[in-house]
Amino acid sequence: MTDPTPHADEAASVPSRDPALPPPVDLASALIQMAGLVLSRETVDSALELVTSLAAATTAGTLGSAVTVVDEHGKRSRAASNTAAEQADALQYEFDEGPCLTAWRTRQVVRIDDTTTDSRWPRWNQAVSPLGIRSVLSAPLLMGEESIGAMKVYCERPHNYGPHDEHVMRLLAAQAAILLANSQSLQEARRLSRQLTMALASRDAVAQATGVLLARGAASAQDAFATLAATARRTGSPVQDVARALVAAVAVRNTRAARP
Repeated sequence: MTDPTPHADEAASVPSRDPALPPPVDLASALIQMAGLVLSRETVDSALELVTSLAAATTAGTLGSAVTVVDEHGKRSRAASNTAAEQADALQYEFDEGPCLTAWRTRQVVRIDDTTTDSRWPRWNQAVSPLGIRSVLSAPLLMGEESIGAMKVYCERPHNYGPHDEHVMRLLAAQAAILLANSQSLQEARRLSRQLTMALASRDAVAQATGVLLARGAASAQDAFATLAATARRTGSPVQDVARALVAAVAVRNTRAARP
């Protein structure tokens, strides 16, 4: 979803890139850095910081860049390169409109050549005027058929981004989505591992408490567990907490008994 290609008379008025600006970094080198991050880094924050810095470095004239992540926690910016990018993103979330959110929703690259003449998001375009933003380029972050957010670059000059920049952003967005997918997979694996560890610990505590009750005269393991369950209902506590308390109390009693 990009703006139509300017007519010849319009194209003539498009300013050329400022020769004083440093040339964009080599894209191949940037993608190698990102591929290395997949293998060497684990945190989402470190991944997104590199993504935004590469987006700014590989698109000449960029004022700021950021990544928007959309998940069960809502819409939020991560690793914004500066305050202007962070504020521009915040206005999109406030109005629930703008090029970045449209890129996420439509799964298409979105470009604004001039915020002062673009009519697609009038409230947002007007609100970012004090920030000096005139050009915007946003690309969706795609994981298969799912769009998990978007990355974007902002510029103070109109008509700053063109087809080449769109191509660059597509490549970077694809890599960014891989980074996020790997980071989220790692987080999910750790969460499941913690849950499994807690479940095993709870099972062990219940088994130990059942053994204590059997030693105290419970007729069977089922009767011992029924005693734990009854105590849990009476106190309003989870069975595993009741079991841990019982085991801890026995451990303290045994320690005291062992002292001379």
